[in-house]
Amino acid sequence: MKIAMLARNAELYSHRRLKQAAEERGHTLQIINTLRCYMNIASRRPEIYYNGEKLEGFDAVIPRIGASVTFYGLAVLRQFEMMGTFPLNESVAIGRSRDKLRSMQLLARDGIGLPVTTFAHDPKQTEEVLELAGGAPVVIKLLEGTQGIGVVLADTKRSATSVVEAFRGAGVNILLQEFIKEAGGTDIRAIVVGGRVIAAMKRTGAEGDFRSNLHRGGSAKLIKLSPEERSTAVRAAKSMGLNVCGVDMLRANHGPVVMEVNSSPGLEGVEKATGLDVAGKIIEYIEKSAKPGATRTKGKG
Repeated sequence: MKIAMLARNAELYSHRRLKQAAEERGHTLQIINTLRCYMNIASRRPEIYYNGEKLEGFDAVIPRIGASVTFYGLAVLRQFEMMGTFPLNESVAIGRSRDKLRSMQLLARDGIGLPVTTFAHDPKQTEEVLELAGGAPVVIKLLEGTQGIGVVLADTKRSATSVVEAFRGAGVNILLQEFIKEAGGTDIRAIVVGGRVIAAMKRTGAEGDFRSNLHRGGSAKLIKLSPEERSTAVRAAKSMGLNVCGVDMLRANHGPVVMEVNSSPGLEGVEKATGLDVAGKIIEYIEKSAKPGATRTKGKG
């Protein structure tokens, strides 16, 4: 098979591992810098160009689109879809998962466990919104934030009000979520591939940090999921329409709650924590699933 990967940094662990896994199975994988692609939109036959050459003949495309280039990255991916190339994750599904508010609404619609989450536009409603979220301590998140950036824990009502008013004064959109104290600064990441959890790890935040992101100094170890946690991860992936994703959950007293569904999960932490060949499982999924024109949405958006 001939596989394209949309990624800006070919040297990242995840991208090197996916390329290695593909080549070990006899495939070719070309890493394409997403922002260097350009497209002929109006052509009856959709075309993508890269470094002066037309991209064609790819059986599958692996989108590893960074959050900062989501808009352009999804445009390039839609063009691949319209050309009949099989996407590991479809553009519509990635778009859903990148929109924090939309993804929470979809998960709630499907009855998936979530922390109490509130959203408002008017800063005058801060007190009511804070009360809806269960009061302080409360987690305040920028809708556009990623990788733990733009996430604040406000311990008191006064500090929560100050943070909310500061963010709203700057014209940014925020969510307020109940703080799951019993999680103790840890979370679970489950990797879902093709409707099955293939690996899971428990992440613990750095000393004094309630966020458990590994690149912020957290640590990870292998964990065995409960049947309810496994089911929650699979259902969350299905809600987003993602074939491959990382589902981040907290262990609350009333069961697992989903914090985020990541369409481009990093592989380094989970492979090292579990010893599993996650990259190989992803390539195996592509082998079984890639067929010309198999995209459900065909780039319709």
